[in-house]
Parts: sequence; structure tokens; C-alpha cells
Amino acid sequence: MLLSAPAGPSGPPGPPGPAERVLPLRRPGRWVAGIVVLVLVSQAAHGLITNPFYQWDRFAYWFARPVILDGLLITLQVAAYSAVLGLAGGVLLALGRLSGSPVLRSVSWTYIWLLRSVPLIVVLLFLYNLSALYPTLSIGVPFGPAFLTFDESRLATDMVVAVVGLSLSEAAYAAEIVRAGVLSVDQGQQEAAAALGLPKRYQFARIVFPQALRSIVPSYVNQLIGLLKATSLVFYVSLLDLFGSVQSLGSTYPGDVVPLLLVATVWYVILTSLVSVVQYYVERHYARGALRTPAPTPLQRARAGLRDLRIRYRKETAR
Repeated sequence: MLLSAPAGPSGPPGPPGPAERVLPLRRPGRWVAGIVVLVLVSQAAHGLITNPFYQWDRFAYWFARPVILDGLLITLQVAAYSAVLGLAGGVLLALGRLSGSPVLRSVSWTYIWLLRSVPLIVVLLFLYNLSALYPTLSIGVPFGPAFLTFDESRLATDMVVAVVGLSLSEAAYAAEIVRAGVLSVDQGQQEAAAALGLPKRYQFARIVFPQALRSIVPSYVNQLIGLLKATSLVFYVSLLDLFGSVQSLGSTYPGDVVPLLLVATVWYVILTSLVSVVQYYVERHYARGALRTPAPTPLQRARAGLRDLRIRYRKETAR
């Protein structure tokens, strides 16, 4: 609210004087809400730190033990392989859904519908017991001779089952992300490329797909967070990842179940936080074509805040 000089006897008020200042609007509700939230957060932190049931000394003991780090490495391997294979499968499925062939469209749609409907744990358990249904796998002519035969029990190791199961499920979700990104590209881009006589393959690889990445990459990086948490299910196919190691240790040391669960929780929070940081910078990178001025990063905002404090301090000391 601006305080102005009173109106003179013969006209409108004059220009603001040197003693006048701008008063900010008062928002008591914001202050009350902030105090209530701080009180609740403080109580939660106090209970988390002082409750002996959490056994923070045992948490510190288990946090970086070799068995935990080995499980963490397996989690990272499964997530990395599944992310790459899932994205590759999602691109193929999205192209099938966008294809002019009714066979490819139907098969792709059926696959996406089925894998998004079946829980991931069911897919993993089905693959884990696949050797009971198909002891051998063969490639050849349908209802005819087989050219190559594989022993399924030797190929389907615990790591392979986990990666294949996660990749199959991830491809169904990635396909919809890729398809939405392709459809987000302006139709005029494709029409202009077709008017120039460019082949369909060149249109997609050089014009459509690079523009679609602006929508695909940030969304798929967000999907990776769900994939990281989904790796905890590979314990049910006898693969000792991070969660599997914690479960196994909890059975051996029943008194340390809670600190072991806290160890797994903190490691998952660290991993998802790192992916969230990558997601932030990826989204900022691909937003350059849509925003004139990208939003400042947290580091840039911190530097700007320190600079403002330094300037304000100099002004106060100069008086």
C-alpha cells in the first residue's frame, strides 16, 4: 500500500515525498500456517530421533555393510538393464501402435493392454516358473522342424528373469510415453517433410523423433523412479537385491528388522533423489525451446539470495 501526500487545496496530490514508503500486505494466515507446519515437523523429527525403537546405532552399523552394498549394486544393475530394454521395447511398441498395419496396431495394443493390466509380481513369478511349462525353447517353422533349441533352465537365471520381467512391464508404460511424445509434435512438421519428398524413415528419425524427445525424456526419467522402487519385487524370484538382502538379514537378525528397513528406506530415498535431480536438469534442458528464459537452478537461486543479502548488508553498514 502506497502512502501519498494529502491533496493540496487547489488540485491533485503532489509527488511522493522522501519519507513515504511502500508497506507490504499483511498475511497473518500464512504465518499461522507456517508455524503450525514447523511445530508438526519438529514433533515428528523429535520422535524419529529420540525413539529408541529405531535403534540408530544398529542402523549406522548396517548402512554400509558389504552385504547391503552388494544388494544395492544388483538393484542398480537390474534397474539400468530394465530401463534401457524397456525404453527400446516401448519405442517399438509405440511405432506399432502408430503404424498403418492393422496387425501391428492390434498386437501392440493387446500387449500394452495386457502388461499394464497384470501386476508386476505376477509377471515375475510366471517367468520364474516358466521352465515348468516350457523346459526347452526352440526357433523354427511353426508346426514344423526346429532349427535352434535352448535349455530354458540354463538361460533363465535369477538376473535374467528379473530383467526380462521388469523390461516387459516397463515397455508397456514406455510405449504410451513415446506415443504421446510423437503425437505432441505438430502435424505440420510431418506434412512439410512429406512435401519435400523425404522418406518416412527419415521423417521420423530426423524430424519427428528429435522433437518428441522434449516430451518423452522428462516423462520417462520420471518413470525410472517407479522402476527403481519396482526392483524391490525381484526378491520374490530369489534375487538378493537391496530389499532382498534386507529381508534375508532380518530373518537372521530378528532384533534388527526395524533398522534394516530404515537402511533400505534411506538407500531408496538416495537413489530416487539422484534420479529426481537428473529429471530436473533434463526437463530444464528440453524446455529451452519453449521458454525464453529457463527457470534458475537451485544453485543459481542460492547464489542470487546470497548476493542480495550481501548488497543489503552493505547498504545497512553504509548508513
